[in-house]
Amino acid sequence: MFPDYFAPVVRNGLDGVRELALARWGMPCPPAFGGAPVTNIRNTKSPHWRRWLKPENRCLVPFTSFCEYADTKPKKTPTWFAFDETRPLAVFAGIWTPWTGTRGPKSDPVEGEHHLFGFLTTDANAEVGAVHPKAMPVILRTEQEIETWMTAPAEEALQLQRPLPDYSLHVVATGKREDGVAE
Repeated sequence: MFPDYFAPVVRNGLDGVRELALARWGMPCPPAFGGAPVTNIRNTKSPHWRRWLKPENRCLVPFTSFCEYADTKPKKTPTWFAFDETRPLAVFAGIWTPWTGTRGPKSDPVEGEHHLFGFLTTDANAEVGAVHPKAMPVILRTEQEIETWMTAPAEEALQLQRPLPDYSLHVVATGKREDGVAE
C-alpha cells in the first residue's frame, strides 16, 4: 500500500456494526500547509484532527508488515517490520472521513467523493527507532485495545497513542520497495 492507493479499513457502520471498506490512504491536509494528503497523524491535539477523533471516524487499518526507510546513502533502504517472520495480521489505529475533490495519480485523476484514511503515529520504540527515530505507527495488540479505539471517548482512546514495548517487532525484510513474503 502506498499513499493515495486504496486499502481496506474496518470502521463503525451507520448501523453500529463494523464494516470492511476500501479507502484511499491520505487524509485532507490542513489548509495552511498546502494540499498534499497526510498519511500519518501525530498531533491529535490539533483542531484539524480533533474533528475526526470521534468513534464514527475511527478505523482499523489491517497490516502484516510495515516499512520504514533507513537513512542510508546513496539511497534510503526500505526496512520491513512485523511481529515475527510469519507476519501475523495486526492493525494500526486510524481515522477516516468522506471528502470531495480530486484524488489519485496525475495520470488518472478521479473527481468526486472519496473515503480517505490515515493512521496515528507516536514515538518510535527501540527496533523501529534504530531505523526511523522520529516515529512509528500506533499498533493495537489486543481485542480490548481494538474495542477501546473503536468505541471509547477520545480522551480514553488516545491513551493508546504510544509506542509498542521495545523488542515486540522484528525486521523481516530489507532493501525491497515491496515486501514479497517468502513462499
